[in-house]
Amino acid sequence: MKIDRLIGILSILLQQEKVTAPFLAEKFEVSRRTINRDIEDLCRAGIPIVTVQGAGGGISIMSGYRMDRTLLSSSDMQAILAGLRSLDSVSGTNRYAQLMEKLSVGASTLMPGGQHIFIDLSSWSKAAIFPKIELIHGAIDCRRKISFTYFSPKGESRRLIAPYYLIFQWSSWYVWGYCEDRGDFRLFKLGRMAGLQMEGVFEKRPAPLPDLSQEKVFPHRYQVKAIIDPEYKWRLVEEYGPESFVTQEDGKLLFSFGFTDEKSVLCWVLSFQGGAEIVEPKDFRRILFAFGEELQKKYGQS
Repeated sequence: MKIDRLIGILSILLQQEKVTAPFLAEKFEVSRRTINRDIEDLCRAGIPIVTVQGAGGGISIMSGYRMDRTLLSSSDMQAILAGLRSLDSVSGTNRYAQLMEKLSVGASTLMPGGQHIFIDLSSWSKAAIFPKIELIHGAIDCRRKISFTYFSPKGESRRLIAPYYLIFQWSSWYVWGYCEDRGDFRLFKLGRMAGLQMEGVFEKRPAPLPDLSQEKVFPHRYQVKAIIDPEYKWRLVEEYGPESFVTQEDGKLLFSFGFTDEKSVLCWVLSFQGGAEIVEPKDFRRILFAFGEELQKKYGQS
């Protein structure tokens, strides 16, 4: 994309005294005319770039204006590279790592080989998610609406939205956009989309950032207390933290945490295979008992 190229050109000019247009054209695989237009854009953005024609000439930033080359430290560059590699993990390509190479031209001292942070944002359904990310990213860039069939706990529906942001949160990918059906901004999970298509152009409006706080998206409607067998301590620590339970005299764990909905609580308790007992809310004990009777009817005879 053009913005990537502009950042890359500026990075090179900050790290080298002078470069030529043919060098930049070859580096970014574009024509010299495109490079000339990019230099004009950088000048309009307030970067004082000097071009000298003839032998020994080239492109450089005006003397006295040069920024500190150590603006990005080695740890800064490592963090940026880790983030870019995480995006490559979604696509299965090295597109963003190549961008990092362009940004670090002439700054090999800032890019030591010992990488120690690796972030993988991919999922089991990467093959299905990546095409959706690419299509939505393109739709956001060219301000095109997208339509899709959406599957949610409330049912199946066809949606038409103006997309504004791609978001990776809670180990999943989402799109934040203005939903034509609801007349408001909504958050949609990419894994629940099917039949995704790009539609007509939309006029961009002020878009508030989504409130992704746990209190907003996953409000605690049910405060659950349960007795958990000690063999599941590792799971409570991993999923809810060591402060979520108290070890009792008999070694069992008194767990307390908030849940969003009834189904989440029931599925959670059953996943312990008898190793968890609900204490509160007491209504859930009755529901679980009735559910157990249904299971006995269904599977008891077999």
